[in-house]
Amino acid sequence: MKKKMASLFLACMMPAPLLLSGCGDSGHEGKIEIELVQYKPEAVDLFEQIAEKFNSTHDDIYLKIESPNDATTILKTRFVRDDYPDIIGIGGDINYSYFIDSDILADVSDYAGMADINPGYIDILEGLEFVPTEGTYGIPYVANAAGILYNRAMFQEHGWQIPTTWEELMTLCDTIQSEGILPFYFGFKDTWTCLAPWNALAVDLAPADICKQVNSGNATFSEHYRVIAEKMLKLLDYGEEGPFAYGYNDACTAFANGESAMYTIGSYAVPQIQSVNPDMDIDSFVMPGSNETDGNTLNSGVDLQFCVTKDCPNKEAAYQVIDFLLEDENVQMYLDDQKAVPCKSGNFTLASNLDGMTNYITSGNMTDYQDHYYPSEMAVDAQIQTLLIEKDVDRFLSKFDTDWARYNRDIIRMVQEYESQH
Repeated sequence: MKKKMASLFLACMMPAPLLLSGCGDSGHEGKIEIELVQYKPEAVDLFEQIAEKFNSTHDDIYLKIESPNDATTILKTRFVRDDYPDIIGIGGDINYSYFIDSDILADVSDYAGMADINPGYIDILEGLEFVPTEGTYGIPYVANAAGILYNRAMFQEHGWQIPTTWEELMTLCDTIQSEGILPFYFGFKDTWTCLAPWNALAVDLAPADICKQVNSGNATFSEHYRVIAEKMLKLLDYGEEGPFAYGYNDACTAFANGESAMYTIGSYAVPQIQSVNPDMDIDSFVMPGSNETDGNTLNSGVDLQFCVTKDCPNKEAAYQVIDFLLEDENVQMYLDDQKAVPCKSGNFTLASNLDGMTNYITSGNMTDYQDHYYPSEMAVDAQIQTLLIEKDVDRFLSKFDTDWARYNRDIIRMVQEYESQH
């Protein structure tokens, strides 16, 4: 294991209670036991069903699925103690980048099922590597899509058209407002919600690899993020009064109750919204951040992938588990439950709230979330919230560049050393 692994996890929280160690082939009642730790607490019931289904149909492998709260912290704690599950189910974000860099994950390029995965999502995962790394380390399972959710029935009633440029979006907001209806509900009290419109604008307005360009010393965020910051501030003109007094649940409830026509959030919010109003007819469209109709791209990233750890003693058994997870029936079950986007190619039925994004998904016109590259120590969500409160774009951009250099100094050094040698 690389020496830098110890320092990588120094920033972890105090050790959480460890899960039972499951990596090993001692078996359960004579079976090979495969432990999968996944990080989606909202999908606990679904994964319990999957484990039960797998174990009732396999005589030689016992699947044990753990779904702890704050799974990423628990996984880091286990890794520091050399206690590895066989498979981890995590998102495609900077933690995945850290795990690759720390030599924790096995190369799964020999996994036959990879041929069925949408190449766009494989590319998104490869883009998260700090420096190009030989091999493939994650098997994308499902993705989410972020942009603008809208009340389809309300749009049809008023004859509002879906905007395809920033100017059209601003005109639409003015029209909605003139009819006495609130265009957006934001719920920015929870800082993470500030990232939803930020990411959706950034994929249209900034280079997809801007973080890598900055690490290489070839760009600054001040050059590319100004227009995003300015458009974030403009959106505030069309939201609820005092958006920092209301959180995510408030925004979901308000949108569900018809208090706004639109909501700048991802598909992951639909289950919460429909828990308030099960009959609500929700659709979505990409955030039209650009003034060019062909400048739009879908903000989509890998929401859940499966990675085999290098210390897994029975890789073939782990692959059989992943084969099962990727069976069309089980993928569809996940899509239905979580309103997600499949990373596997196939004839799947997508939730109706994705109708307006389907063409982007099938064509592969999608770009990863910018915040998947941000280190948690920077607290970019809080920085964006401060920008929206103080409305000081210059201060925000200056701090962003300064904090990036501070919290990414080891990565910047590694990237520049790699590029000097290649």
